[in-house]
Amino acid sequence: MPIVAVSDGTEIYYTDNGSGQPIVMSHGWPLCSDAWQLELKLFADAGYRTIAHDRRGHGRSSKTYTGNDLTTYARDLSEVIEHLDLRDVILIGHSTGGGEVVRYAAQFGKGRVAKVITCGAIPPIMVRSDKNPDGTPIEVFDGIRAGLLADRSQYYKDLALPFYGFNRADAAVSQGAIDDFWRQSMLVNLAAAYDCVAAFSETDQTEDLRALDVPILIAHGDDDQIVPIADAARKSIDLVRNGTLKVYPGAPHGIFGEYQQQLDADILQFIRE
Repeated sequence: MPIVAVSDGTEIYYTDNGSGQPIVMSHGWPLCSDAWQLELKLFADAGYRTIAHDRRGHGRSSKTYTGNDLTTYARDLSEVIEHLDLRDVILIGHSTGGGEVVRYAAQFGKGRVAKVITCGAIPPIMVRSDKNPDGTPIEVFDGIRAGLLADRSQYYKDLALPFYGFNRADAAVSQGAIDDFWRQSMLVNLAAAYDCVAAFSETDQTEDLRALDVPILIAHGDDDQIVPIADAARKSIDLVRNGTLKVYPGAPHGIFGEYQQQLDADILQFIRE
């Protein structure tokens, strides 16, 4: 398997397809690079080199007990990109991966990044506080942690429904998508999955967004039940210098179905502009 051993010895798995300008994709919690299978092929077929990695603790990467925080995730991504000596990089990040690519571009990737795309991303910060009164209450994230400790397998099966909006009355439910969500989620070791909840909910990325000096497309479904758009994309667009906000009516958090088709077409258009 293609592996990069990063500075603390953690082994990061990645997949690399095609040739041309590189597109590097970061997945959401609790998935792995397999979440990008369609985009890895679609964008490679369109003439790009497509790369996706499994975040530490996730997928086929080392099952880490430490380093499960957003800065370390971004540093790992930096070491993968430097190992492959990628330049003029297009970054795409979904959910937690959106936070990862924003932090990488802001703090580690100066001179290597051409554009950034986030989809249902966590910035600027999810958890409710005095500074962020519209955020999600900490009790919601405590509930996620409790679910992981009690019965993570069943928790992941239940989570797939709101993740893809399959709990909506008019939803076209895919059992295959639910099964694949569970399959990918069960590859995460418990310590990494547990610690990542704080990473994606409590990391303030206000200054990361302000520091971006490249164009960013901020894509978000307005029926996202996992990362509500009002406290994420609609705040992020006001913090970046050169941003485009694209809202997908009725779209969920998970990238699937008609939403995926529309999003992928918009990403290619944004890249080519």
